[in-house]
Amino acid sequence: MRIIGGKLKGIRLQPPANLPVRPTTDMAKEALFNILNNKFDFETCTVLDLFCGTGSLTFEFASRDAESILAIDMDYGCVNWVKNTAKKYEFSQVDVRKGDVFKLLKQMTGSYDLIFADPPYNMPNIPQLPILVKEQQLLKQDGLLVVEHQSNMKLNTQPGYLETRKYGNSSFSFFEYVAAT
Repeated sequence: MRIIGGKLKGIRLQPPANLPVRPTTDMAKEALFNILNNKFDFETCTVLDLFCGTGSLTFEFASRDAESILAIDMDYGCVNWVKNTAKKYEFSQVDVRKGDVFKLLKQMTGSYDLIFADPPYNMPNIPQLPILVKEQQLLKQDGLLVVEHQSNMKLNTQPGYLETRKYGNSSFSFFEYVAAT
């Protein structure tokens, strides 16, 4: 796993091989950050990384000096790896929590500039993510929810849908919610 930008650009992280993850490819990650760079000033950005796995996206945001990053995963090994790696690289803005993302989303308060979700592709309730984020009002004005999913899944009927970008078998669907006036 390679950090593609920011102050740790080029550093390779070696997560344990036994973690139950499917990391975002470097090609897809680079394409995603090319999109996000045009929308966000990362130094003032608050990020929620759902299903953080190896922390690949968490560390990309931290390397770009994101203001704060809350990373959540259900796997104890993933949570420990991300916590220890954040400590090693002195990423004090990274907070890692273990828990069921769907349960936590229903209890969360606060809001984020950017929410990234990379659930296991075989998870049946992926389409619920945009609904829960909207119901809990977890996005700030002009914020963005990005859901990574298999390219054969369609999320274009979910609230706040903007577009989908396809990168091989993986796609990113983008959502935003405009406050009622």
